[in-house]
Amino acid sequence: MKLPYRINLLSGLGNYMLSGEPGWQEAKSKASRENGWFTPEFIDIAVQNIVSRFLQKNILEEWTSLLPDDLPEEKVKTVGIVMAGNIPLVGFHDFLSVFVSGHKAIIKLSARDKELIKHLVEKMIEWEPLLEGYIRFEEMLKGCDAYIATGSNNSSRYFDYYFGKYPHIIRKNRTSVAILTGNETAEELDLLSDDVFQYFGLGCRNVTKLYVPEAYDFIPLLEAFKKYNHLADHHKFKNNYDYNLALHILNKKFYMTNGSILLVESPSVFSPISQLNYEYYKNADDLMKALADSEEIQCITGKGHIPFGSAQCPAITDYADGADTLAFLKNL
Repeated sequence: MKLPYRINLLSGLGNYMLSGEPGWQEAKSKASRENGWFTPEFIDIAVQNIVSRFLQKNILEEWTSLLPDDLPEEKVKTVGIVMAGNIPLVGFHDFLSVFVSGHKAIIKLSARDKELIKHLVEKMIEWEPLLEGYIRFEEMLKGCDAYIATGSNNSSRYFDYYFGKYPHIIRKNRTSVAILTGNETAEELDLLSDDVFQYFGLGCRNVTKLYVPEAYDFIPLLEAFKKYNHLADHHKFKNNYDYNLALHILNKKFYMTNGSILLVESPSVFSPISQLNYEYYKNADDLMKALADSEEIQCITGKGHIPFGSAQCPAITDYADGADTLAFLKNL
């Protein structure tokens, strides 16, 4: 299959993902039933972002402009992909990269996200049966020429042990932060709430830490966050909120809340579900130097950085952990 044909298949997949086709609707419904964190609202947001930011024909053509139209058979490699499952379709970009580069993919799905990508791949094979020899799903990845694996800091050590002698991309825990000046408009704070709350804060591009100037007024921020007060009705999120609230009360730790999220002063960039950490800063330049040296930061939102509200809308070239997946695959 030549590159233009693969791009046409992906463009058609984008159209399918926005359709009301019963099989796709059932796959989304099943994914939501099997993983309580995958609400219909957040599955649809993930789908919309993938279609609009990845699967447009002009975007795919520009992204792959340096790839050969036809990869010679002797250069086709088998790439093992270990997918995460923290947010819906989080492993789609890795699948997309391997497929568009002309290599074969063996995919180990996360138990938390096993319906959506599998259904989409099966639909593509239905359209083009030749793909059956190029994409398959396995519980164990063996005999691959290269590996792309996403997981926690702990699992990354196992990935490195098993895959380290092969060409690989191994990703660890990352998160995102926001830098506020205190001059944000109500609209900007409203957009920031999307960066914090979408996918319940479980994505590596979700903001889990705020850096605020001294004497920052948190009231407008808490008001803006009421946009997502409905999450307090979600049992899994509410259980986390109640648990963390109880901990702070028992430990006599200062916190602020609007009933759906806890604001807690902490040096950690990672925060538990239903909590958002914050830290005061004095000098923005010194703060940026400190953040630039951190391997835990996926992205930074704020003025002069990624615009508020777009953290969970990465472009096709916004590679996780900064590792250019397409260049990696092109150079195998």
